Amino acid sequence: MQGTIVQVSLSPGGLPKRAVAGAFLTPLGFEGDGHAHPAVHGGPDKAVLIVAAETIDELAALGYPVYPGALGENLTVRGLDPRWLRPGQQYRAGAAMIELTKVRTPCRSLDVYGPQLKQEIYDARVKAGDIASPRWAKSGFYARVLTPGMVQADDIIALVAMPA
Repeated sequence: MQGTIVQVSLSPGGLPKRAVAGAFLTPLGFEGDGHAHPAVHGGPDKAVLIVAAETIDELAALGYPVYPGALGENLTVRGLDPRWLRPGQQYRAGAAMIELTKVRTPCRSLDVYGPQLKQEIYDARVKAGDIASPRWAKSGFYARVLTPGMVQADDIIALVAMPA
């Protein structure tokens, strides 16, 4: 599996996150990125949030006012089908290496885009770990950083290892 990083996004905390040309990815996330609720977001196992551009496109087509960075993601990627994302998969993202850790549980901050948005991207089946849910990973996937490095828009993001 391989895709392209459409946008790298950062914010001082909260959403939306805004586009930057690139940023250095550390074990605790991108330099210059903050979290409005650090007890819930961030940390080594949630250093990076990845959302598929295709999901954003679907939500926008349904009338939600979303765009890359709006869902609070650090990396908006195109070409990685969320249905195939799994914890433990390792990806090369620009010069960094990351490992997927868990599907993101959407929080109330997303309500600003419409009260039903969370139901479009997350359901009880996803919460239970059912990879057959049509909403699997549409809310995004968290990742830990295995190897720090620079990540930029238009970089390749490619699967390099599956879980053991």
